[in-house]
Amino acid sequence: MLRLGRGSKIALGVIVSIVLIFMYVPLMLVMVNSFNDSRIAAWPVQAFSTRWWEIAATSEPIRAAVLNSIVVGLGATVIALLLGTLSAFALSRYSFFGKQTVNLLIVLPIALPGVVTGVAFSNTFNSILSPAGIQVGYFGMIIAHGTFCIVMVFNNVFARLRRMSPNLQEASMDLGAGIGQTFRLVTFPQFRTAFVAGGLLAFALSFDEVVVTIFTAPPGVDTLPLWILNTMARPNEGNLVNVVATVLILLSLIPVYISQWLSRAEEDE
Repeated sequence: MLRLGRGSKIALGVIVSIVLIFMYVPLMLVMVNSFNDSRIAAWPVQAFSTRWWEIAATSEPIRAAVLNSIVVGLGATVIALLLGTLSAFALSRYSFFGKQTVNLLIVLPIALPGVVTGVAFSNTFNSILSPAGIQVGYFGMIIAHGTFCIVMVFNNVFARLRRMSPNLQEASMDLGAGIGQTFRLVTFPQFRTAFVAGGLLAFALSFDEVVVTIFTAPPGVDTLPLWILNTMARPNEGNLVNVVATVLILLSLIPVYISQWLSRAEEDE
């Protein structure tokens, strides 16, 4: 077992402290400024107030943006869970011509710059589908998000399936269980944690997406990242953005806790 000297421990502690300060001090400034009575974020805060929280609580644009982000995120997550899981099973259980090419095509969307994906979908919707009388609108944005969210589910489920032995499924079917019963009682419990973790990552990725959304959002439709981007251009409402950001920081603790709980559950299995 490697043992660090006293000097190395001190140096490592200093480096970790600097990194943590660099990561979390900006978040703390955002949270503190959400209670800043001024229109402009500043430090130190001269006067504290909850007026920006009251404005945010009654803001219809914020509610609409949050709802849009949730709907798009859930839609993209459903697409990702279905297609990502099916793709993972196909590539982990079967050998066929072009298998590596299919694997590459599934993973490619997450490697492409968001602006490339956004332009591609925008051209498809506006140059091909619209002249043909097909208006994708809101659903087009969900599809665009789903393409790169698939990778999150695929990677998690694929990695878990590769560690699973097919002997348990074969034994279950030898004992008389059907395909559906085997999947429900034997197969799914073995990759359930990876399935849920992939879904959480897919939703978080979609909820946070800006670039692709700019190119695919229907006119007049704002997701929460788009609303924040547009509001940041108006400095007098900067602390309203800090309120929304503070809420998001607090809500982000939920999926983090769930992910850690799933990790511990998988280790105990």
